[in-house]
Amino acid sequence: MNRVIIAGGGWSGCAAAVQAKKEGVDVTLLERTDMLLGTGLVGGIMRNNGRFTAAEEMIAMGGGELFQVIEENLKHKNISFPGHEHGDLYDIGQISGAVSRFLKDMGIHIYTKSRVLHAEMKDRRMINVTDTEGNCYSGDGFVDATGTAGPMNNCSKYGNGCAMCILRCPSFGGRVSLTSLAGVQEKMGRRPGGAVGSMSGSCKLYKESLSLEIQELLERDGVAVVPVPPELVEDHLEKKSCQQYALPEFRENLVILDTGHGKLMTPYFPLEKLQKIPGFENARFEDPYAGGKGNSMRYFAMAPRDNTLKVEGVDNLYCAGEKAGLLVGHTEAIVTGVLAGHNCARRIQGKQQITLPDTLAIGDMISFVKQEMETPEGMERKYTFSGSFYFQRMKDKGLYTTDTSLIQKQVEEAGLSGYFSHSGKKDCVS
Repeated sequence: MNRVIIAGGGWSGCAAAVQAKKEGVDVTLLERTDMLLGTGLVGGIMRNNGRFTAAEEMIAMGGGELFQVIEENLKHKNISFPGHEHGDLYDIGQISGAVSRFLKDMGIHIYTKSRVLHAEMKDRRMINVTDTEGNCYSGDGFVDATGTAGPMNNCSKYGNGCAMCILRCPSFGGRVSLTSLAGVQEKMGRRPGGAVGSMSGSCKLYKESLSLEIQELLERDGVAVVPVPPELVEDHLEKKSCQQYALPEFRENLVILDTGHGKLMTPYFPLEKLQKIPGFENARFEDPYAGGKGNSMRYFAMAPRDNTLKVEGVDNLYCAGEKAGLLVGHTEAIVTGVLAGHNCARRIQGKQQITLPDTLAIGDMISFVKQEMETPEGMERKYTFSGSFYFQRMKDKGLYTTDTSLIQKQVEEAGLSGYFSHSGKKDCVS
């Protein structure tokens, strides 16, 4: 049986694994740490703004399994917070276990604490990869879902040092890219002004360290917006990867979302200042542990790729999530993971691959981000269905809607209804 090896067990790697397995190949998923989902372990925001459209497009195309797992593990549904509507928040305490069980039930082989260090190449093809323990994994196709964050030297050089985030580089070693191991030159994102990389956009507070009033508000509404006294305002908006949250409201207020933690929508906030704000007198950080100092740095290593998500220069290597470009968010990771897993499995079986059309938000984003990353200005932006530059493009092109019937109709008109489901496959789509 043909075999696909996926490096990186975040949302994109898990989505690639699910879809490749549905294509009838053997799938091995290698994760550097001891848990799946990566930054998704402390994430939680789904369906806000244009992410609703993208999620429903993928569901209509038959690739919605992980969105269903998320739906079964929500803490809050249909919430609003500054600049964002109809958002869902999943339970970060339940989601990793739920996803792990789902993948295992599908027969996907999962190996944690498997940090890839070496790749063997032959004639523009990857043959196998070897991890730090000397385990060798041979495959016919590979997916690079290793992300772009860290490792520690990048967080020190371009950020405020290692903040001890959920990626846990000191314990499990830093990120290693399959694309780089294949000898392909990767791209580095920048911030406006030319600084390299961007800082993760939120930190997480131990919810029980907040006042009972804030805890009750979070439990009831899923969100709390607490004004910051002018003398305590911190402005880190330009440093954030998540430019959809780089709004004045996020500078003038503490915006906290209930994902199980108190998700504080700022890259970091000095603890001595935070504890002077009413309701936060006992506040402590859960992720990163040094959230009073800084956060993880990202977008250092993106793969050059085509719109099937094949990495340029390697015939059997695909990429997903942040590896596929300056993409922000779990939804963005899942939909690119589905496409990468699909096309990788199909290629090694000698079957037709697919490029999604730009009449759909997912297809438009994939092609548009590739185009944008060929310009200096584009390399300074971040792209998400949920806000900022790309969400405005969605609205301008008429791609944003919350009408599920209309989304299903648009998918049907593209000839892609149920395409990613096992029964919906059509070899003629290209």
